[in-house]
Amino acid sequence: MEATVLESWVLAEFPTPDALVDATRQMREKGFEGMDTYSPYPLHGGSEALGLPPSRVPFIALCGGLTGVATALAMQTWMNTIDYPLNIGGRPLLSLPAWVPITFELGVLFAAFGIFFGLLGLSRLPQPYHPVFESEDFRTASTHGYWLSVPQATGTDAAPVMNQLKALGATQVTLVTGEKE
Repeated sequence: MEATVLESWVLAEFPTPDALVDATRQMREKGFEGMDTYSPYPLHGGSEALGLPPSRVPFIALCGGLTGVATALAMQTWMNTIDYPLNIGGRPLLSLPAWVPITFELGVLFAAFGIFFGLLGLSRLPQPYHPVFESEDFRTASTHGYWLSVPQATGTDAAPVMNQLKALGATQVTLVTGEKE
């Protein structure tokens, strides 16, 4: 049987998206890590403020597309030159120009699947539950609220973090606790 660990987060609401991004940047400069922002739409400069690394999605898309192209060429080479060769009108068995549409379409299909599943993996989705979602005030994050959550180490006092967030312009600051298995 696994022991449950009590974790806590300081949850702060900011009046504008710019205030949230500025507060996030300042909190990161003070050494806080593992923070997350919540807003109804993507924030310009939010990823940089959180200190997130550059996106790996383009690399995932490239790998998926190249895998699709290689699969299409290998499949057509096998089917048209080895498994069931047909000589129609003097066409060569290895006819790359005729294979362009299938190669392109399979490259696009594999890139799309790679992006879809890659984003799910990179975002650690699905994440149906997180303790901050239980805060009643947090419901505004999907309509008009701009929130920042700062994780707290077990057994530390949250008052200094709460005071720092209030000093940075937070309109509402709460402490959320939850259990993690």
